[in-house]
Amino acid sequence: MSEGRTLNIGIYVFDDMEVLDFAGPFEVFMTASRLYMRAFGGEGDASQAAPPFAVFTIADTRRLIRARGALSLQPHFVIANRPPIDVFIVPGGIVNAEMARPEIIAWIAETARAATVTASVCTGAFLLAQAGLLRGKPATTHWEDIPDLAAQFPNVDVKAGVRWVDTGDIVTGAGISAGIDMSLHLVARLAGESLAVKTARQMDFDWQRTEEDRK
Repeated sequence: MSEGRTLNIGIYVFDDMEVLDFAGPFEVFMTASRLYMRAFGGEGDASQAAPPFAVFTIADTRRLIRARGALSLQPHFVIANRPPIDVFIVPGGIVNAEMARPEIIAWIAETARAATVTASVCTGAFLLAQAGLLRGKPATTHWEDIPDLAAQFPNVDVKAGVRWVDTGDIVTGAGISAGIDMSLHLVARLAGESLAVKTARQMDFDWQRTEEDRK
């Protein structure tokens, strides 16, 4: 991460998404920024560092989103009017309706091209695959949906038994809570392992790391 540079974390939200798929990454990046500013922010001192992350949600239109369990969510921004996105996160849930919306799939592809990193959680991988972002790449999703992802998108190298797969510009997470592991991995990658470890500790979360995260 560039010194003093705040990365915009944009999370796409839609009807019937899995709550923890978006809330887990949201909490990770918000907590990481809060801890960073607690340590280095120097409240009221303009010479101090900026927060590493600014997190916001994006929906198709200005309306209440109904996640699974009928949880209502008011998005921060809409697709037509939102800030630039450095890290683009696509959660999962019941994604059939979103996959059948060509304008949404085109927007996901366009947004991913402009972002530094695009990440999915759970069945969000189906949306990335539909947008052509996983073609020829290794990827993962919820364990229950591994066979369907492989069957629907034979050009994707679907991996089972992993919490996330990082190919550089594309990162895919496994089911639901794995989005927290994946997001902590991204914090480590973008802002340092120390901040990621402190974030996991603050969240009282047993982060399942790989050897790559420990380097």
